[in-house]
Amino acid sequence: MAAKNQQTQKPKKRKQISIAKVERDSSKYKKPKLLASNPSKNPPNKPLKKPFKLPKHKQEHPNHSKFKKSESGDENKELTKRERRLQAKELAEARKKKRKPYYTLEQELASLWEKMRRRNIAKEDRSKLITEALLKMKGKIPDIACSHVSSRVLQTCVKYCSQTERDAVFVELQPHLLTLACNAYAVHLVKKMLDTASKTQLAGIISSFRGHVASLLRHMVGSVVIEHAYQLGNATQKQELLMELYSTELQLFKDLASIKESRLIDVISKLGLQKSSVLRHMSSVIQPILEKGIVDHSMIHRVLIEYLSIADKSSAADVIQQLSGPLLVRMIHTRDGSKIGMLCVKHGSAKERKKILKGMKGHISKIAHDQYGSMVLIGIVSMVDDTKLITKIVIRELQTTLKELVLDKSGRRLLLQLLHPNCSRYLSPDDLASLNLSVPSLSAKNESGAKSEKISLDEESIKDAESGKSDTSDVTPTESGKNDPPAENLHLAEGGKKDPSLRRRELLVSSGLAENLVDVCIENAGELLMSNFGKEVLFEVAVGGSDGILHPSWDEKLNNLYEAIAALAAKPKSEESEEEHVLENFHSSRTIRKLVLNCPAFASTLWKKSLEGKCQLWAQGHSSKVVCAFWESLDSRVSEMAKEELQPLIDGGILKIPETKQLANEG
Repeated sequence: MAAKNQQTQKPKKRKQISIAKVERDSSKYKKPKLLASNPSKNPPNKPLKKPFKLPKHKQEHPNHSKFKKSESGDENKELTKRERRLQAKELAEARKKKRKPYYTLEQELASLWEKMRRRNIAKEDRSKLITEALLKMKGKIPDIACSHVSSRVLQTCVKYCSQTERDAVFVELQPHLLTLACNAYAVHLVKKMLDTASKTQLAGIISSFRGHVASLLRHMVGSVVIEHAYQLGNATQKQELLMELYSTELQLFKDLASIKESRLIDVISKLGLQKSSVLRHMSSVIQPILEKGIVDHSMIHRVLIEYLSIADKSSAADVIQQLSGPLLVRMIHTRDGSKIGMLCVKHGSAKERKKILKGMKGHISKIAHDQYGSMVLIGIVSMVDDTKLITKIVIRELQTTLKELVLDKSGRRLLLQLLHPNCSRYLSPDDLASLNLSVPSLSAKNESGAKSEKISLDEESIKDAESGKSDTSDVTPTESGKNDPPAENLHLAEGGKKDPSLRRRELLVSSGLAENLVDVCIENAGELLMSNFGKEVLFEVAVGGSDGILHPSWDEKLNNLYEAIAALAAKPKSEESEEEHVLENFHSSRTIRKLVLNCPAFASTLWKKSLEGKCQLWAQGHSSKVVCAFWESLDSRVSEMAKEELQPLIDGGILKIPETKQLANEG
């Protein structure tokens, strides 16, 4: 038992000894360690030391620590809110001075800038302030140009300073242009320098970008500078920037890039470049740009068009697949961008076309009012077979702003395309040619031996298409004002499988767009007649569209439109009225004349309600053209109806008919 007790007691003694040792060790080493380490790591005035010091003060001098705490509390209580705010402001200023080496200079420049940017300041005072600011910045401009404050000051100085001062700033900044072009604040200064640069300086800036065009285009900020330089440069400078993106050889050797050929196909044949190496180099340039979504610039659009002109089937299909979607909406505001949009619509699958349309949702009205964006919508209504989706996304949005669309120069073209497809009166030869573009490597996929228009970018190819020299062109443009060729001869080479006339009827008549269009024309007949652009839409609606597409369904509403126009023409002639009469206005008189010649139903309504017995009153001025139209009409009923009243006026010399028209009528 005694042995057992000893065995049980031994571990207890050991535990007590070990615990005591640990306590002694902790008492020996713990406190000195804290006391030795704290002063070296943290200065005594920092608040982070308090948690470590408080236990010591409480043990050694409790009253002293308590007294200190109460004293500091009294000091804090004595400071007012304003004093604390000023103290915090001073502290922030001190930190900024340590962090920014030119902080004081920026403050001085900001105060000068507030004075020099005022509109009501005298030129002499502004020039003095600018000179003072430039003297303060001399030698430091590249360093402070990246600040959001100094960058604004420099922009104002460059805008209003003298040419000598501007040249000095240019010389100081030229070695640092590449760095500044990639800075979010300095980029605005570089753009301002490009705007105010002389021809020599602009050439120097563009040459300084040589070898870095591709890397700058891949940069979200740098791409803005390259695009700005591309827009300001002449044809040779634009070609110099583009050549670098085509091939490594053209990037390394400047002499090779100075050739006259502008199309990539011509450059390859002229210099004997390998097509495969050019494709590889362009793919390495284009793919990162598309992945980052930097597709807003016209320079990139031009490169993409050139790439599609030489790309093989798989490469072209990949690019079209990447662009089909919301990215395309950001591209179609330029000439080349709209061509890319039409190529994506033409060669894209049904799924890709659906993505394009969904990407445009909510932006249709803005696209329709754009000069180049409207051409993409024209391509969509001419090629896409899914009329339900087009009606849902495109037509429904257009119906809400139909009047503005009719009166807009670009917006009316989509409506005119549905009313009278591919008419050379409303679409230029370049527009008609762009509707017939196709990617060479993809054209065989949807064609079966049919000819199609290849991508033509430069003005020479457009001129060839106009003069009929190009053998591959299906588009034969005609001059405006001449008789238009039938729409069947101008239909698109590629597109959907649906019959074009059926597609057009579904989009115009079945969707309800035609009914809304006729209602707009009735309500705003006078405004549209006197408008330079609205008169064309009103004319096409009044004649029932090409092939009489509106006549079976909307004859009653068209008669209401005829009566509305006739009621305006029946108003008495008054010299005192400020509003011009529709028969005396330049635009409206010619539109009514065309309607008389092309629409017998309108001619009879106008004669009976407005002109019968009043021809002598309207036989002079612009209105005489309307009266003469009844005599010149090829419809026998119209000419016979007015012959009895017009013959005495013609014999008496009151109404003058052109001799050719008179002879043709008599014959």
